[in-house]
This record gives sequence, C-alpha cells and structure tokens, in this order.
Amino acid sequence: MATNWGSILQDEQQLEELARQAIDRALAEGVLLRTSQNSSSSDVVTYAPFTLFPSLVPSALLEQAYAVQMDFNLLVDTVSQNSAFLEQTLSSTIKKDDYTARLFDIYKQVLKEGIAQTVFLGLNRSDYMFQCSTDGSQALKQIEINTISASFGGLASRTPAVHRHVLSVLGKTEEAAKILSNNPSKGLALGIAKAWELYGSASAVVLLIAQEKERNIFDQRAIENELLDRNIHVIRRRFEDVSERGSLDQNRRLFMEGQEVAVVYFRDGYMPSQYNPQNWEARLLMERSCAVKCPDIATQLAGTKKVQQELSRVGLLEVLLPGQPEAVAHLRATFAGLYSLDMGEEGDQAIAEALAAPSRFVLKPQREGGGNNLYGEEMVQALEQLKDTEERASYILMEKIEPEPFGNCLLRAGSPAQVVQCISELGIFGVYVRQGKTLVMNKHVGHLLRTKAIEHADGGVAAGVAVLDNPYPV
Repeated sequence: MATNWGSILQDEQQLEELARQAIDRALAEGVLLRTSQNSSSSDVVTYAPFTLFPSLVPSALLEQAYAVQMDFNLLVDTVSQNSAFLEQTLSSTIKKDDYTARLFDIYKQVLKEGIAQTVFLGLNRSDYMFQCSTDGSQALKQIEINTISASFGGLASRTPAVHRHVLSVLGKTEEAAKILSNNPSKGLALGIAKAWELYGSASAVVLLIAQEKERNIFDQRAIENELLDRNIHVIRRRFEDVSERGSLDQNRRLFMEGQEVAVVYFRDGYMPSQYNPQNWEARLLMERSCAVKCPDIATQLAGTKKVQQELSRVGLLEVLLPGQPEAVAHLRATFAGLYSLDMGEEGDQAIAEALAAPSRFVLKPQREGGGNNLYGEEMVQALEQLKDTEERASYILMEKIEPEPFGNCLLRAGSPAQVVQCISELGIFGVYVRQGKTLVMNKHVGHLLRTKAIEHADGGVAAGVAVLDNPYPV
C-alpha cells in the first residue's frame, strides 16, 4: 500500500518541523506519560511515543475486526462460565506454570465457596495483524485477546486530533477528515457505569487497582473522569492497601476503608512480578466478594494463551457456541495457526515443525504485558531445552504473522525523529455486561493502532517498543 505522504518522508527538514508541531499538539491534547525517572508523580510528564503520520489500514479489515468483536465478547464470556472446559484446558499448564496455577487456585476456592458476584463485566481488547499473502492480498489474523487491564483506550481517544493537525499543516484537509474519531475510554466507562448501576448501591464506589509507579496514569484517568462525569466515584488503591484495609461483611460485600465497593477495575495484577503473598491474599479477598470484578478470575483465565490455542481446535467453537454458525465462522476466519506443546505426539510434531522452519513460528508463554515471546534463534534454543521436559506445556506455538512493512516516522522523547520500516497491530475494544445469565450489554467501543519498527519482534507501547498510531482507511 503506497502512502499519501511517501515523498514527505524523504524531506528531512520538513520532517523535523512537522515533528516539532506534532509533539506540541500531542502535549496539548493530553497524549501523556509520566517519565520513567519519576513514575509515581505527575510533576514531570512527557508525550507518549507516537507516529508522525497515520498508517494505512484496509477499510475491509478494519470493518471485519469491528464486526467480529461482539462474537469475541460472547466467546470470552461463555468460556469464563464453563469450569469443566477451563479445568481441562489448563490442566497441563498449571502443573508447570506457577502463576497460572495460583490464579487457578483462587478460581477453585471461589467456585467451592460459591460465586457471590451476580453482575459480570468484560472490558477486553482483541489484537490483530494483517497477514500479507504472496499475491499481495491481506487477511486479518488475531494475535491475542487481552481480558485484564486492556490499556490505551484513554490515549487512543486523544491521538486522532494530533494526526489531523499534522495533515492540516501539510494542507491535506481532505485526508485529515478521513481520520476516524475514536473514544474507547468513553465506551469502557459506559460498561463500568452499567455494572455499577446493576450492583444497585448509589453510594458504592469503583475501586481501581493500580500500581504505585504507573507511567500510564493519564490513560487510566480518562476512564476515571468519564465515570466522575456520571457522578460515579473512583478510588485508586494498590493490592497492598486492599490487603491492609479491605474487608468483607457477612453478605460478602467488599468494603475499602469503610466505603462499599461496587466494581473492582484491575489495572494491575496481569503479570507474576506484580504479586507477592500479600497481593495474592488481596486478590482472593476481592474475588470472594460480591463486587463486580473486571475481570473476575475466570475471565482472566479465559484470556490465557493456552485457552486461545485450544479454541482454535477443529469443532470446538461449535461445542461452545451451539446454534451460532455465523459467529463461529467469523471467529474462525481470524484465527492464526495455534499449536499445543503438551506432552505427546501432537506436541512433538509441533516442536519438530518449529525447529525445521523457525522463521514461521513464535513461542508464547502464558504472559501479558509484552516482551515475553520468543522468535528465531532464541526460540530454537528454548525449544531445544524444553522439548523433553513437561515445562513445554506452559507454552504454545503460534504461526508467525507476516505483515507488509511500510515507512513511517516514529516520535519518541529523547530520540531523533527517524523514518523506519514498520508494521502495525490493530486492537478493538469490546465491552459486555452480564447479569446472571443475561447479557445486558455487548458492544465494540473503539480501536487502538500501535506501530513498531520491524526489528522489534515483540512488545507493546507500555513495554517501550510500539508507539501510538491511527488507522488511515484505504
């Protein structure tokens, strides 16, 4: 896909001037991060890294990603309610992956005691890349679905104005008008507000579980501010605070410093390093409560790589979503090749194929947060070490998506503006709310485009590799 701004990428002087304008506009719009040197204070902030130009995305693929999101919402919600499927799917993983095992342990305790929660809230983001075929055609392929702490809904709503500004400066007003408006934070807040309302206590608060050192606070504040506009109060606390000052009453209502909590919104707790014994205690306390958790522990487990791999098995979607052939077809069309590494013939064959053609595969552990996947030589070394051990079951193998690279200019604080070959990843935000067995909300609420230089195999914006972008539909 040729870009409309290809010639400008050649002009260094013009690029530098445009970059200065774009950065000032990003700061004015609130495309902000705290600095890595001072991540627990907003006294000094910087702009979140972003592309100078929007990147071209085929309209048909953008539409397809939006259209399938409600099916993915339904699928995640269905899986989260199927304890037999979760237990069977994760049985080999929890033997060798301590983190998933700890989550599963809490899940079992909550099931045994009886789930107190009656309202369920899902805020997720399904991420895709565009697979480029030899004939030049492109296909939408899912990388993963994030069911906990799906971020950048706030900042993604601030970036369209920046790219419109850049194109307007260049006199490209028609092109500027094509950049889609996007406000995921509003839609995410709508889901939280619905769950809060169904919980049914006007004085209850939303508890946002955050890290003390949080560079991405402005992304979270966007959702908090949307809720405050609806007169719903948000309190930010750490796991440690819940452990020290949280409690349940005899009806298993959750209280934090004397305030009843209607909704717990996790923006922490998605990686092993974010837990210590105290944090695990706090997580269990919240899970046992009747507060609406976003996500509840079952929904976090439904978002694991192992579940993603299992869902791609022939015939499985039909079992989980009976009588919904259209939804099944839409979902399956986005699946890339996913392979189990469980002990046995199937796992042996997958490893043999990956060792024979390493450039075609990615090795993925059960982790969120970017920077965990293994490629190429690193993957080969890992597979050689893992292949005869049961530990291999804590990974899955995925077909490597090969998008078509394109030129763009990445802007990062402290780095010179440079034109590099890039690839993009498109995320669609989904929201659903279920009361008992009834889905009362199921919608898509916006998108996120992240772009990275092709030498960076893995990692999101927060991991310091990808930058924020906007799709320019073509």
